Amino acid sequence: MRLIKSGKVKDVYAVNDKELEFEFSNRISVFDKIIPSEIPNKGETLARTSAYWFELIQKLGISTHYLGLTAPNRIRVKRVNVIHDYSLLTPKTVRYLIPLECIVRYYVYGSLWDRVFRGIIKPEKLGFLPGHNIKIAEKLPHPFFEITTKLEKIDRKLTTEVALKISGLTLYEYTSIKEVSLTIDEIIKSSIKQSGLIHVDGKKEFAFDEDRNLMVVDTFGTADEDRFWDIKEFENGRCVERSKEFVRQYYRTIGYYDELMKAREGGEAEQPILFLPNKIIQQISQIYIDLFEDLTGQRFR
Repeated sequence: MRLIKSGKVKDVYAVNDKELEFEFSNRISVFDKIIPSEIPNKGETLARTSAYWFELIQKLGISTHYLGLTAPNRIRVKRVNVIHDYSLLTPKTVRYLIPLECIVRYYVYGSLWDRVFRGIIKPEKLGFLPGHNIKIAEKLPHPFFEITTKLEKIDRKLTTEVALKISGLTLYEYTSIKEVSLTIDEIIKSSIKQSGLIHVDGKKEFAFDEDRNLMVVDTFGTADEDRFWDIKEFENGRCVERSKEFVRQYYRTIGYYDELMKAREGGEAEQPILFLPNKIIQQISQIYIDLFEDLTGQRFR
């Protein structure tokens, strides 16, 4: 196999012209930056969690690119074209990665809370009554669906009009992506009902096969792509992170996030992201292992 891409989290190998293999590393990234610290066992938890969800949704009739788990930290998938020139994508293009990330949020948290707090998003856009005083971690009246870019250095949020323009999607296909994302989240919610978890939000990615049939691709429902909270702690007024959000919150706590956002908004040079302390690394590793076990019902070792 030939290494064709080394990404923020996984390395992609070409098996042949129809298949790829993803190797999940122990690297970790936040805010579109790779942290210069590795997390023990992270890659294996991601690969095995991804395999679990892909196998589950395939049994329920949802098409994916997943072909199988080939090692504890590797999965085999169908290969599609990655086209960076948006002008080449039309409603007739086939076998390509749709250059969008689909995000569905169920609680006001993370970057959504940042936008609410700064007044960028008004309550009515989220389904609340005008003038409603939104609180952090408040449950949304209905799922909030957003689209961002996938292939750009820093993700940017898109309107439906722009998303259609750059992706080659028809409005019907765009609607289908939203419906499939919501369906998968219902499957996740049902699956984790007995695990003491709340599914806060998550992202999905899609591609078309050679007949322009929609496929779920990349990964989803893991500690990297989705946020999960401990339900008992939430009922007691605390948001205890069971995902990579724990890492994001660490960098918020030490002030790095605010400095980064200030630099980006001002077009200034960004400071390198800092190493994680050893104690935090061990905590993160355990979060990934525990979440894998709670999501899948499997023992890590």
